[in-house]
Amino acid sequence: METSPLTLSEKLDAINEYEREPVPSHKLKGADNFIGMFAGEHTAGTEFVIGPLFVAHGVTALDLLLGLIVGNLMAVLSWALVCAPIAVKLRVTLYYQLEKICGKNLVKWYNVVNGVMFCFLAGSMIAVSATAVGIPFDIRMPELNDWLPNSIGWVLTVFVVGAVVTVVSILGYEEIARFSKLAAPWMTLVFVASAFAVMPSLGITSLSDFWQVAEAKIWTGVPFEGQSKFTFWHVAFFAWLCNMAMHLGLADMSVFRYAKKWQYGFASVFGMFIGHFIAWLASGVLCAAAQGSVTPGVIAYNSAGVAGAFCVIIAGWTTANPTIYRAGLAFQSLNPIWKRWKVTLVTGLVTTFAACFPALVMKLLDFVALYGLLLVPMGAVIFVEFYFFDKLNLLKNFAELKNKNTNWSAGMAWIATLGLCLILNLTFSIEIFFLGLPAWILAGLLYLGGSKMMQKTI
Repeated sequence: METSPLTLSEKLDAINEYEREPVPSHKLKGADNFIGMFAGEHTAGTEFVIGPLFVAHGVTALDLLLGLIVGNLMAVLSWALVCAPIAVKLRVTLYYQLEKICGKNLVKWYNVVNGVMFCFLAGSMIAVSATAVGIPFDIRMPELNDWLPNSIGWVLTVFVVGAVVTVVSILGYEEIARFSKLAAPWMTLVFVASAFAVMPSLGITSLSDFWQVAEAKIWTGVPFEGQSKFTFWHVAFFAWLCNMAMHLGLADMSVFRYAKKWQYGFASVFGMFIGHFIAWLASGVLCAAAQGSVTPGVIAYNSAGVAGAFCVIIAGWTTANPTIYRAGLAFQSLNPIWKRWKVTLVTGLVTTFAACFPALVMKLLDFVALYGLLLVPMGAVIFVEFYFFDKLNLLKNFAELKNKNTNWSAGMAWIATLGLCLILNLTFSIEIFFLGLPAWILAGLLYLGGSKMMQKTI
């Protein structure tokens, strides 16, 4: 008897991303998958934004170079020594592990915040791609101080880009990794070639000219009007902690649970030193050549023509794809009976709507620092439990073992940490860039102390 072919919905239902169980050994991936994903995700459309924003904030050439080396090195070590070992040992998503520790009620609040932040981040990637897609249609692009959509054409362009990104995200981790592996080498070449192409217009005709022109015309140390002044410390902490939610916050447990070895965490070097080093430098050069424009599609098209515009489009996709995938996992964990692909579809729609607002791109530095700060305390909770609870004879996975819906020691650590950071920011004007690391340390200490007190009473 012939069986009827599966419908599209049934095929999508059959995609198993192991949301509530460890990844089986036959599904583990080799190093090339992680090299491709990191190179693709972090050589992204947003690099066309972040590089110019450093120029706008008046970073000097020396501060930028040293800050990027130190910050990106610390980010690689955070992925390799903090996130990847925990992910490979547990082989579950961040969201499922937090449910075991924190309880269903608390983790739902965290997952909502997590999912919304990832939606906004992916939205900024979609918006970056849209700045290139809209060029042939002569759509007015957002500028540095724009907050709201400025035309129907812009909104329609964003929705077209968002639809493509959402489809790839629905197909799961394997398709995301395959897409990134194909795109990453080409994108890197376009970034570098674009920078070299515009150097003569800045007066750089030989290698010996570069540093002098860099200090005089690109990273001058003078911020644009209305922008704050950035130093070495801003650059170093931003480069390290712009992906804080992913490494110290352990969101990339969802990715590294597929790794055969924890050492694959060092694959992040391909993202940090190709994307967050070379690409930020290159896009800063492009910004200077474009006389201060920070619109990604425009500066790429002006420097490398159609290839530059396509690079922005693809670069936005390669970062938005895994980000929407993570957001879909966060929202799906709110109710395990929901199908992941359906949740990811809705997540993509929300993300695309958010992408219509240019402020997501133009205020990207502040937003990235904020979303990391909100999410990183729970990464510290998992880190402290993973490494210290056995040594201190404390119970792991407390909510699961004791059938609790809320682990108050974890909840109070999260709330108290964010409250203190808010006070430091509002009262003492400490910038968000510098609060992420203290927040991670404080949350871990508070959770450890709270757990010792709570478990004594059991």
